[in-house]
Amino acid sequence: MTIADEHARSLVVDLPVENDLDVPVLRRQVDDALQGLGEDHRYDVLLVVTELVSNVLDHTSGGGRLRVLRGRNPCQVLVEVDDTSTAQPRHGRSRLGPDRGRGMVVVGSVSANWGTRSRPESGKTVFAVIRCGDGEKSPAPCDRVS
Repeated sequence: MTIADEHARSLVVDLPVENDLDVPVLRRQVDDALQGLGEDHRYDVLLVVTELVSNVLDHTSGGGRLRVLRGRNPCQVLVEVDDTSTAQPRHGRSRLGPDRGRGMVVVGSVSANWGTRSRPESGKTVFAVIRCGDGEKSPAPCDRVS
């Protein structure tokens, strides 16, 4: 039996990612949109948003688009970032220097799942799913989980 809102997601953020983007302002907007979530879950989502948006700003020539969708049953947040590049994210190496390039490692460590999919017009979407509670075993309720 399937509950009506199972796997249903609500779009809570849909914003352009442009070269002049103020990332701290973007983080505040996402944080405000997810106030019903527990602090730890919001922190993980903000970390993923920061890494994925920074990748667009650092590694592509065009802009992109950020979408954050919230699911209630099970409790999870889906972060999607579109960009115009066909280059795939890499773990642990960056063309920006030896002290960079660990963003996707961080995304992988706090996400239940992440990956990419090609966009029909051009480029790709990088996505990550962040669950609250202890993930697959018994997802916690979506409201005020710490």
